[in-house]
Amino acid sequence: MTSPATSTTTAPAPVPATARRAGLTWSLRGRGPDDIPVATDTGLAPRGTAGAGTGRGVRVCVVDSGVERDHPLVGPLSGSWVVVKDEGGAIEVRETDTGDTCGHGTACAGIIRRTAPECELYSVRVLGERFSGTGDVLLAGLRWAVEQRFDVINLSLSTTRVRFAEELHALADHAYFNRSVIVASAHNTPVESYPWRFASVISVGSHQEDDLDLHLYNPDPPVEFFAPGQNVEVAWLGGGAIRTTGNSFATPYVAGLCARLLSTHPRMTSFQLKSALYLSAANVQIRPTGSEGAR
Repeated sequence: MTSPATSTTTAPAPVPATARRAGLTWSLRGRGPDDIPVATDTGLAPRGTAGAGTGRGVRVCVVDSGVERDHPLVGPLSGSWVVVKDEGGAIEVRETDTGDTCGHGTACAGIIRRTAPECELYSVRVLGERFSGTGDVLLAGLRWAVEQRFDVINLSLSTTRVRFAEELHALADHAYFNRSVIVASAHNTPVESYPWRFASVISVGSHQEDDLDLHLYNPDPPVEFFAPGQNVEVAWLGGGAIRTTGNSFATPYVAGLCARLLSTHPRMTSFQLKSALYLSAANVQIRPTGSEGAR
């Protein structure tokens, strides 16, 4: 997801053992749903609502390393672009048929397709062959996706460079108010990175449960939701699949849930999507209004 030493944006490495300390909520390790119960006083829980949709009519854009066309676990792409930076530093977004440079974007697209099988999938490539790219290219690709008003933008990437934070924050807010929901992956290690730390995006970390259809609300921020992302099977280059771990692969599951919700409730705002995800999370316990119980 990020390179801590440069202004690059990279796909995440596995979480080192030194980062797996209790209390860190970048991912859910060593704990399960029973360890993070949440009670709410509302009786408006849309349980099963996300499951009713298929993603039909919803435009989902994967801003990543590209997507391998016609991968059996991904299917057709509705459009594909790449962000190009020339020797003079000028940046432009071009249509492309070059596919995926390293597999990361294909993995994310496959998870979205499995979760919301009838959504329209699009790709914007901002990463290169070594899972890395510059912060300004990431910004350009994300900005272009927001300007196209995609319904859902999957961003399993982030940058640690503070100099990009202000512009990313403004862009995330612009997307939020224009009904383009950015679903952003938390860094795999407990470091500051962006844009997942902004309240205007939906931030995601991974849990270790075997249930591939389980998402959890996190009562102990900064991450808002946990989804399957540990030892999961994902699409990879050459029409194949691998098993891997990372918050990157939990994020597209939540992006797919958003697509499912929007296919049945197309007028939902980003705020309402967050509320629906919260109320349908497996660890959120609905209690009758006025009853006493756990906080």
